[in-house]
Amino acid sequence: MSVIPATPAQPRTEASPFRLFQAINAFQLTEAIRSAIELDIFTAIGAGHTTAEAVASHCGIAERGARILCDFLVVNGFLSKSGNQYSLNEHSAKFLDRNSPAYMGSCTEFLLTDDIRQNFRDLTNAVRHGGCQHTYAHAPESPVWVAFARSMAPMMMMASQGLAEIVVGNERRTMKVLDIAAGHGLFGIEVLRANPRAEVTAVDWKNVLEVARENAKKFGVADRYKTLPGSIFDVDIGTGYDLILVPNFLHHFDEPTIALLLNKLHRALKPGGKVATLEFVPEEDRVSPAVPAAFALIMLAETPGGDAYTRAELEHMFNRASFSRHEFHAMPPSPHSVLVSTRD
Repeated sequence: MSVIPATPAQPRTEASPFRLFQAINAFQLTEAIRSAIELDIFTAIGAGHTTAEAVASHCGIAERGARILCDFLVVNGFLSKSGNQYSLNEHSAKFLDRNSPAYMGSCTEFLLTDDIRQNFRDLTNAVRHGGCQHTYAHAPESPVWVAFARSMAPMMMMASQGLAEIVVGNERRTMKVLDIAAGHGLFGIEVLRANPRAEVTAVDWKNVLEVARENAKKFGVADRYKTLPGSIFDVDIGTGYDLILVPNFLHHFDEPTIALLLNKLHRALKPGGKVATLEFVPEEDRVSPAVPAAFALIMLAETPGGDAYTRAELEHMFNRASFSRHEFHAMPPSPHSVLVSTRD
């Protein structure tokens, strides 16, 4: 007679409504961060104004308001507190103090615009129809694109450096590069900084390219940085490129639209030329890693047919456009990945 060992009793967990409660009220943290950035509270604390009274005096706000907001940010892990003294933690000091070179508070100027918020308030309709039904068609000269380029640049610094390391490495030969939807220009600029013999042509709307030019001058590469105003779908980009950068772009479109673009890029490359595509790429299960997987919801809410494409989907689209070799690179700690596809 065999004896089956008893299974150790598992601790019982009670169902709780608080996870749901936190999710429903998540907008409160969004608004608290936005207010703290607008009022320069993180910068004030970083400069030594560490009590509610000192924050209030420095920022020109009510002491009660400063205390309650700062305590809420402590509860949510954006500040620390000892006695009545507040301090920045490692992440807030790096990304939310305006005096930090890695300051990212400016991204709220685009990510929290009324247009984006409205898309998410209408998410039910997007889910019902499989895509956004009321995209906001801003004209090319709209200041929203300039705001996007300026506000998102700090968030892309790490990714642009990682991409340049992958596509340039130790390469120092002459390199003709095209940067699609260049925006702030950092992806092309980092390639120029990595290879002093590279030249970049950046494509974007005319007013946005002014931001890219400013950054190229700031980083000392303006003499090798050219611009081509217009939509990548419409402008004549020429031929003979060694490398084409496609950062954070394909996710806006459905597969038929992407196919048109990839065929155009194939024609523009030299034999042996490469396309470097930087994207949020989820695993095949589409629920991991968390950030790339969750990005699909943003595309559902904000575009008619965009998506977070898996590696297999991206490679399939490039294969159909006659690219036959691919290298895939994860970029931790960045949530992005890079697919480098070669034209034979």
